[in-house]
Amino acid sequence: MTVGIFGHYRCNGHNMGDYHPESPARLDAIQDQLIRSGLEYVIKQQDATQIEPELLHLAHDAAYIEYIFDNAPEEGLFRLDDDTAMNNKTLEAALFSAGAAINAVDQVMAGELSSAFCLTRPPGHHAERDKAMGFCIFNNIAIASEYVKKHHNLSRVAILDFDVHHGNGTENIVKDKVGTLFCSSYQYPFYPFEMVESDTPPIINTPLPPTTKGPEFRAAISEKWLGHLHAFKPEFIFISAGFDAHIEDEMSQVSLTEDDYRWITDEIKLIADKYAQGRIVSMLEGGYALGALGRCAVAHINGLIGN
Repeated sequence: MTVGIFGHYRCNGHNMGDYHPESPARLDAIQDQLIRSGLEYVIKQQDATQIEPELLHLAHDAAYIEYIFDNAPEEGLFRLDDDTAMNNKTLEAALFSAGAAINAVDQVMAGELSSAFCLTRPPGHHAERDKAMGFCIFNNIAIASEYVKKHHNLSRVAILDFDVHHGNGTENIVKDKVGTLFCSSYQYPFYPFEMVESDTPPIINTPLPPTTKGPEFRAAISEKWLGHLHAFKPEFIFISAGFDAHIEDEMSQVSLTEDDYRWITDEIKLIADKYAQGRIVSMLEGGYALGALGRCAVAHINGLIGN
């Protein structure tokens, strides 16, 4: 079966300023690399649709959702925190980004796609139940993970987050959800400075020293994640795919390469094939060195395909 890519050009309307690292150029960099790699002829690219607003309640408080809608500006920027702002295109971009996750789940569950990658922005894994932070407004992965359980009647869902920053928002939302295993690796100490190491399901938090390179990363994932995933036997796997731990990315000090992202994708795919009928939905989170971002995304997508 085909791997799908979901996105929408209106995600590029979201712009927090000329010098903000979470910029429209990120999506362009990945699309350019897809063209250079030839993958555009192998994958199925589709336009996302906006999420139905009531589905946002799967992860967010009603008062928070209302706050975002009420403060979407007609001009200028409305600041949600020191790092996160909305312009007049942000709300629709955020709705397309969350909608892409729902579109991907529905098509994977219908057997129309083997797996999918959501090439959208703004990202989501820092957004908590009642708070935007870290460039994130709606928690796309948390919404979709609850959606697949409630609307497709699954019992066990795993969320795997290998962004260099801890997925604090996802943990905040899913930590008490029955049937969800959350695994996050991250540089420590580092933003958002709230994480607590855990080797006990349903939360597996795996801190990485700033000196971490590929072999140490692979050893940590093998030791801390894989046994729990085999024991959990997920029926569906979500990936928060952040590529900001790459050696070229100045956002962090962890030094991974494209090969490391391909390795972890291969390991996740083996588990998905064994327990989840291959069902994976991956969403773009971080990654700010544009050349490296494009190469890492292509390596990740090739892993989903099994090339």
